[in-house]
Amino acid sequence: MPIGVPKVPFQSPGEEDASWVDIWCDLSDILEVDSDLSNQIIGLMVYLSLEDDSKDLYLFINSLGGWVILEVAIYDTMQFVQPNVQTICMGLAASIGSFLLVGGEITKRYIIKVMIHQPASSFYEAPTGEFILEAEEMMKLRETITRVYVQRTGTPLWVVFEDMEIDVFMLATESQAHGIVDHVGVE
Repeated sequence: MPIGVPKVPFQSPGEEDASWVDIWCDLSDILEVDSDLSNQIIGLMVYLSLEDDSKDLYLFINSLGGWVILEVAIYDTMQFVQPNVQTICMGLAASIGSFLLVGGEITKRYIIKVMIHQPASSFYEAPTGEFILEAEEMMKLRETITRVYVQRTGTPLWVVFEDMEIDVFMLATESQAHGIVDHVGVE
């Protein structure tokens, strides 16, 4: 007997009955976090935290990265909502995906593999004035991200700064020693 596409009951706010929703309906075309998906994740976190703030929220991550500003907004929401947000990396948490992973509730972060590096710019061919302004903003953003890694991992600033200079891939045990996660899955 074929299983088919998994569906789950979902009751929208204000509706009396739940409807069966295809869990892959919005995920099959997603290549990276865009503003719509970021806003949906933020809205869902806020809604679920208001619905029952005693239950942990779970954020499953399999990410090659994405636009820093959008994922920082998700991180900010994770810190704002009342319930603990458990982060579970299923596959790879690279670049800003590792930032979301480290943003989970300390003692409730799980991993297989991670990669960290500094934020990258998209304005290589921009006029000089725009490039300089963006470079200044990127340096401020890098400092903020670095300080969050330091605060949430307990790793010294110079180590995090050095690790972010180039792409640093870590196995589960290495990311646990680095303080990015608390528990290691099977490698």
